[in-house]
Amino acid sequence: MYGPVRHLRQCLLLHKSWKINLWNSIQAGCGWRKSLQYTSRCFSDGNECPESCDVLVVGGGAIGSSIAYHLKERARGDLSVVVIERDTTYKQASTVLSLGNIRQQFSVAENIQLSMNSMKFLKEVHQRLAVEGFDPPDLQFTPRGYLFLALEDYVEQMRENFRLQMELGAEVEWLWPRELELKFPWLQVGNVAAAVLGTNNEGWFDPWSLLTLLRRKAVSLGAVYVSGAVTGLHHQVLTPADHLHNPHTTLTTAIVRLQSGEMKEVRFSTVVVAAGAWSGALGRLAGVGNGPGTLSTPIPVEPRKRYVYCVHAPDGPWDDCPIFNDYTGVHFRPERSSNKLYLCGMSPPECAEPPADDLEVDHQFFYTNIWPVLAQRVPAFENLKVHSAYAGYYDYNTFDQNLIIGFHPVFTNMCIATGLSGHGIQQSIAVGCAAMECILDGRPHSINLERFSFDRILANKPLKEKMVM
Repeated sequence: MYGPVRHLRQCLLLHKSWKINLWNSIQAGCGWRKSLQYTSRCFSDGNECPESCDVLVVGGGAIGSSIAYHLKERARGDLSVVVIERDTTYKQASTVLSLGNIRQQFSVAENIQLSMNSMKFLKEVHQRLAVEGFDPPDLQFTPRGYLFLALEDYVEQMRENFRLQMELGAEVEWLWPRELELKFPWLQVGNVAAAVLGTNNEGWFDPWSLLTLLRRKAVSLGAVYVSGAVTGLHHQVLTPADHLHNPHTTLTTAIVRLQSGEMKEVRFSTVVVAAGAWSGALGRLAGVGNGPGTLSTPIPVEPRKRYVYCVHAPDGPWDDCPIFNDYTGVHFRPERSSNKLYLCGMSPPECAEPPADDLEVDHQFFYTNIWPVLAQRVPAFENLKVHSAYAGYYDYNTFDQNLIIGFHPVFTNMCIATGLSGHGIQQSIAVGCAAMECILDGRPHSINLERFSFDRILANKPLKEKMVM
């Protein structure tokens, strides 16, 4: 029995929509790879909900499923793991609505390492996530690299990022304007002063396939998935004197509303907050963000809506086209070679964030903010047509847009793994491993993620990316 889990088990014993027509538009219009065509498809999670478990993971997307997989792969039968997922169709899940891009170009060392470790795993996915009786794993990874552009004023920052990436072992290449013109003749270099291009360890893969493989492997190892929503989190009842002498406590029970409407109590030793965009709301169920003292500080994660536009450009670049990132924030990449389709988007400025209470698409946003930049940078995009569009959620960390990982300082058996703000799918494997190490070993050690703990929020010390989306 693992030390931290044994202690928490003792504590436990002591305290006994996404619209259908829009979804069809994604399928028919964007031509997402065949594995994504699942309008009526969903996972068959049972309503058999265990009364207790060692680890309760709230959120069954890529992060939660990666955590479940890593826990069961390491501990096997010594640890019971239950995953609560409220939407087995995943129609609004950030995981399957993401572009599935992966890169190593960051300015924060931990992000570089997280993506590098994830990429290493993805290259071994055919061995690591294979399950007897199923087809060999295939993520359809396309190694095209990321291309980041910089103006003169930002060259030094880009150079600093580049040096760090090289020091940590990332495969990146520095390009001056003339080299850019020779390598990508379709690109209008203009006022670009420098660029960095990733190589074979950057590109894109199929998010739905990764989710399917992680879930399937976790279940094959004994993880239990339950269709339901957590509606409450209960903790030990402490007296005012307890609070005075010991500010720490533990959560003991989750209230789960099953798909059938039945309410269940699930006791646990450890609970994992992996609810993506809804992690802040989940924390509030335990009093994180609406309690006294340290508990007045919320988990600063909320849903932020982002648009993806699928465009048809018959003359657009294809064979050598990387994932393109303009300094304005506009990005695009190829999607389907047979139809010359491209996926593009842009995050709005903070002052122009759209409401996140629905997934309606603002089509004018493309014509006003994205198309002019595309056409200026790649003249072939002057002749394009919007084929379809959709919206999805970022699990947006409003504090510094980076991962929050580790145990909460008050609820010492609440492990937080959320807030990746658009980096979730590409770092999900390494984050799952880090959360596993937190739970079984007390802290992440494959990568030192101390700077990503909740403590930085309490200390008001944001750790922001520089010049990187």
